[in-house]
Amino acid sequence: MKFGLLGPLHAQIAERTVQLNGPRQAKMLAALLIDANTIVSMERLVAVMWDANAPATAVRQVQDAVSGLRRNLVACGAAPSLISTRRGGYEIHVARVQLDLLEFDHERDLAQQGANPLERAVALRRALACWRGNALVDVSSRVLEIDASRLNERRAATHKQCLAIELDLGRHREVIDELTDLLREHPYDEEVAQHLIVALYRCRRQGEALQAYERLRRTLADELGVDPTPPLQALHRRILTADPALMAQDRGSVSDSDSGSGSGSAAPQSPAPDSGSDSGSGSGSPSALRVSGASSQLPVAAAGAGTAMAMPVRQLPLDVTDFVGRNDALAELAGLLDGSPANRAPVAVVVGGPGVGKSSLVTHAARLASANFPDGQLYLNLAAMSDDPRDPGLMLAEALRALSIAGSAIPNSLFERAALYRSLLVDRRMLVVLDDAGRADQVLPLLPGADGCAVLITSRTLLTQLPGARHIDLDVLSPAEARELFTGIVGRQRVEREPDEADAILDCCGNLPLAIRIASGKLAGRPAWSLRVLRERIEDESRRLAELRIGDLSVRASVELSLRLLPADAVRALGLLGLLGAYTLPGWVVGPLLDRPDGEEVLDTLVDASLVRLIATDALGEPRYRLHDLIRTCAVEIAAPLATADKRDAIVRVLSVWLDLVRRGTDRLPGGLLAAARGSTPGRSLPDSVVDRLMVDAFGWFDAERDNLLGAVKLAVDWGLDDLAWELAAGTATYYDHRCVYQDWQHGHRLALDAAEAAGNAAGASVLLRGLGQLHIYQDEFDRATRVLESSIELCRDIGDKRGEALSVAMLSTVSRVQGRDDEALERVEQALAIAVGEGDRQIEAQLSCSMGVMRLMQGDLDEAESWFTGALRLARALDDDHRVAVVLRRFSRLHDRRGDPDEALRCLRQALATFEDLADERCAGYTLLEVGRVHAGRNDRVQANPALERAAELFHRHGDRQDEATCWQLIGDLDAAAGIRHLARQHHERARQLWQAIGAMNQTNTPAQPSSP
Repeated sequence: MKFGLLGPLHAQIAERTVQLNGPRQAKMLAALLIDANTIVSMERLVAVMWDANAPATAVRQVQDAVSGLRRNLVACGAAPSLISTRRGGYEIHVARVQLDLLEFDHERDLAQQGANPLERAVALRRALACWRGNALVDVSSRVLEIDASRLNERRAATHKQCLAIELDLGRHREVIDELTDLLREHPYDEEVAQHLIVALYRCRRQGEALQAYERLRRTLADELGVDPTPPLQALHRRILTADPALMAQDRGSVSDSDSGSGSGSAAPQSPAPDSGSDSGSGSGSPSALRVSGASSQLPVAAAGAGTAMAMPVRQLPLDVTDFVGRNDALAELAGLLDGSPANRAPVAVVVGGPGVGKSSLVTHAARLASANFPDGQLYLNLAAMSDDPRDPGLMLAEALRALSIAGSAIPNSLFERAALYRSLLVDRRMLVVLDDAGRADQVLPLLPGADGCAVLITSRTLLTQLPGARHIDLDVLSPAEARELFTGIVGRQRVEREPDEADAILDCCGNLPLAIRIASGKLAGRPAWSLRVLRERIEDESRRLAELRIGDLSVRASVELSLRLLPADAVRALGLLGLLGAYTLPGWVVGPLLDRPDGEEVLDTLVDASLVRLIATDALGEPRYRLHDLIRTCAVEIAAPLATADKRDAIVRVLSVWLDLVRRGTDRLPGGLLAAARGSTPGRSLPDSVVDRLMVDAFGWFDAERDNLLGAVKLAVDWGLDDLAWELAAGTATYYDHRCVYQDWQHGHRLALDAAEAAGNAAGASVLLRGLGQLHIYQDEFDRATRVLESSIELCRDIGDKRGEALSVAMLSTVSRVQGRDDEALERVEQALAIAVGEGDRQIEAQLSCSMGVMRLMQGDLDEAESWFTGALRLARALDDDHRVAVVLRRFSRLHDRRGDPDEALRCLRQALATFEDLADERCAGYTLLEVGRVHAGRNDRVQANPALERAAELFHRHGDRQDEATCWQLIGDLDAAAGIRHLARQHHERARQLWQAIGAMNQTNTPAQPSSP
């Protein structure tokens, strides 16, 4: 399998040429091969396919084209994995020997590492042999034409380097024809002209050498308005005077020993410059490759002979004197700018939101690396965020003037200016800084494309169309860096006097460098202010943006610069996102907010503009997004003029999707009885493919969205959406139950309950009260549980909710049983079971059948208990409810133990424990371990019992279950006493006693309660 870019696009598989189906497949293949073995973004592929005005269906059409290309290649014998789909784009996988571009780069690398000139020349010849003509000459795409132009420049530079080495090796006769052709292709290239003139002179063709010089002089004068550089003029004078130092031995070949550094066998070097000129090359390339004296100089301006050479360009802005932190980003940039062969022509794009410190970082990094670029540092402000973004043609003219090309010598067309700019930077070590770039087409013409040059770019927008560019995503400062910056400006004494106020100010600034500089600048200019004064002025979010302004610096203005470049739908999306609060959000929320299916494309626009930050990818592989707090404040201001009804509708759409996902997720969790019957709120569904992807791991989805689900309840309450509030809160109860997330459970239920009661929503209130009742039982708050469950029962009877009544009565039976009122407990279980059977609810029937078994077991009626346990087990298995099966087995184990069969009891408990651990249900695992401990304790097996009981106690302690924790320590103490370890027995018994006392005080009773496990 072979692919070719260095000439007409070529693909060959199984020694057969692949016929591509039309120009679209050709463009896609070329774009993938140019960045082979790396991900090519969808944005770049769209830009390759359409030079401008991509249609709305551009992404789909690119997907179709890549799919067609893949099918075509596979049909010809390629592996299906040759082109793989990646997040955000595609990647083609080829070995070095399968792509001419990779082979070309490899041979160039070998040339750099060559031990002597002959080896380097041979490697460079192999590199040049990879070419079949101009790169991608048959593919029509403006984006690819720029790439092809850069490749052609690399070919020309490689050819020059090769010819220069061979000229140094004494092969002047062999290189004349190639130098002549090369000068015809690059008529302004004085280095090629120099090599040709020297080669002709060494062949004793002095007249032709002088003619070559004169042709070049006239070309430069007529077309660029400049004279040859002083070193080339000096060479002309030496030819006229027949300087014998110009001559070299005529050697057709050179052995390895001839190419060494010994004085007697060294090949003659290029002509030495006139006295006083700078002849150092400094880069390790053959000296004949350069015009002598020009290695660290720049072309002269349009002037007569004798004009002095321009000084190296030093345009970097002043460094930031109080620069702090950014160690990782600085280290990455330093590695790219170290001048190593692996980083021959690096392009780095520092991307970040408004005020994050991109320009400061790049300026600081550029100054630190300036010694690696002795030929100068060029700085161009592209002003993408201004009212008048700079045109790349004007930027090229500015760059050419900095490089001493002026007036009529500057070509008119963008292409010619870019070509001259690249030619001037060939074989020079220059650093180019492009500040505030907006689009890839603003940057591409300004890339040098020459080895030895490097480019640093700052942008608020991802520039994914720049081939080979390294993107560095810049976030806000770390807390320590933010404090260091703030302290450096405000003064250490003031900060140390009011450290808490300083922390509060930095929190209001969100560690954003621009905001910190404004806040600290205000304090520095007002030495009489305490830090408290500023904190009070900016802690009010509605005033914060107005306060964060000093002189020309303003957070609001900085954000507004980005907003002006956004389409209207992106601005609207940003405003609506601000209404959702300070949460890390999934990408799908934008679609419901805007009520359109392509919401994630709008989100991509905001991410590319660095207004929304891609924070991470969650455990399910879904990207997570967040607004910086100050940008969110701006977003709320953006949304303020929108009609309240429009904003409310957007919030309802998003919350309805949350509700639908909660319902679907709960359906995929192990069976539980806390999930309420669905209310009247209609859910709003995402596409099935998205839902299936999100719900592949329901627990994982709930874990990832835990904060957002609580935030959704609060958002619904804030907007007066009581139905959505109670359904969202109640819908998460099954998850909270399995994960023992008691604080979120209580907080969400309390928020929603207040809203439901205020709205007179009896159905919602009854469900929420029941959920709180179960939570109070888990936390041994039995008096509170009784009060809320009795209120729930009353509401259920008022609205005719039989299922809800049965559940609440069943929970009350648990309270009765735990508090030792066994007859009352049995009566309540029977009452609840009768309602469940009457309603045909088999889930509740299975649970309550197990509860009846427990009650009969407590009464000593073992046969009756077995009948109930067996029926409950049969129902649970028929319902395919693994969790309920495990619960029944755990309860059944007590019966087996009572009948003197501890081995069967342990078998049931092992099976139940495995299920609970698979489901990550720590609370039920704790109950099971307690039973394991009981069985071993009954055998007086302290060695087996203690580890299970201690582990159970740890789980109960973690989840606030004092009752069952106390039971564990009591059993451990009993075992200690039986073993004669009295000090441990006293210690463990005292621990149990203290826990029971705490429970008694909480429930106004001194009677130790029985274990509360359901």
